[in-house]
Amino acid sequence: MTTIWDQAAEPERTTELSEQECWDFLRGCSFGRLAYRTADEVNIVPINAVVDGDRVLFRTAEGSKLLGMHMSERVAFEADQVNDEVATSVVAKGPARELRTGVEQARAEAVLPPPWTAGWKGTFVAIEVKQITGRHFQLRR
Repeated sequence: MTTIWDQAAEPERTTELSEQECWDFLRGCSFGRLAYRTADEVNIVPINAVVDGDRVLFRTAEGSKLLGMHMSERVAFEADQVNDEVATSVVAKGPARELRTGVEQARAEAVLPPPWTAGWKGTFVAIEVKQITGRHFQLRR
């Protein structure tokens, strides 16, 4: 039986990631969740996205994500990964803006994966990351 004294002697099971480690982790992810506000609600939706420099790009259709960005450009993108022994989670926050120029849209089209679902998703969005944090957890199984 594990006592509180045994737990205190265990090594730290959670570590903070450096900014570089956070970016490296996000570069390996193509799926995460976007958090944004619409009026009095906070919404979280799955998106596929990609890191491009110091920003996160994704594509979307007209709807609540775009409405939320027009109401408040402040958003958060979260990605995580879990296996039998470890879990990693990274959150990137910053303003989101629709990419409107042909050059910006062409760049986004070139680096983004194709949409996972049917339907037109021709609006490209960039999150200009101003804050990025992450944690790495050793799991008890």
